Amino acid sequence: MSRESTLRRQSALRRQSALRRQSALRRLAAHEARWLVSLGWWAARRRIGVAPGARALGYAGAQAAFVYGLTFVCVVETVGLAVLLADHPVAHAVMLVLDCYTVLMMLGLQAAAVTRPHVLGADTLWLREGARRDIRIPLERIAAVRHDLRFVRAAEKDGGAAVELAVGGQTSVTVELSEPVVAVGLLGRRESVRTVRFHADDARAAVTELRERVAARREQAAGAAPRTDGTAAGAAPPAEGTATGAGRGGGG
Repeated sequence: MSRESTLRRQSALRRQSALRRQSALRRLAAHEARWLVSLGWWAARRRIGVAPGARALGYAGAQAAFVYGLTFVCVVETVGLAVLLADHPVAHAVMLVLDCYTVLMMLGLQAAAVTRPHVLGADTLWLREGARRDIRIPLERIAAVRHDLRFVRAAEKDGGAAVELAVGGQTSVTVELSEPVVAVGLLGRRESVRTVRFHADDARAAVTELRERVAARREQAAGAAPRTDGTAAGAAPPAEGTATGAGRGGGG
């Protein structure tokens, strides 16, 4: 390999690396904007992306005690540092900004979870992990759904076939798919998954309603499928003795 081609390859690799970094930074900035916006929606007691007729499946309750407890600790730390650094105005100002941002971020974490619940629509299950990421699953791809309480201690490796949207270190619903869907991570990493585990505060009710929606979707799809005799499903067959188009006037 010539020196010129080596330099071109290295230049191309550097450009790709720079593009990946830029994409990651844009995604992080978008994540920050989403949880900041969620604070406003939380104050207004409104939810994002829940259309009329859709069912919101909340999951924020599992992490509420932890988030509020940690927020209280951050507030105490902010006050303590403000007192300790009172004679150091520059350090006091820097730490005050950082501590206030941390408190705001903790509240934004909870606000994003409250205002961005999972959404069960007529034809799609939209799973969300606060402002971090979301996965849309067409109902016709759902093969099975069950209540399945799991406590996540470490990232499980299922050959890249499963993804977990854990809340408070746990998932409570497992969805198995007949066809894979693509899950996109916070920094843009894409993976094809056939099993999705998520948490819902009322997991049993979520499983029941999801099963009902999936069954209704299958019935709707079956009703729209053409029959083998060429008539639409659900249409009454021709009455016995009634001539169809080709046979009319066929007699002598």
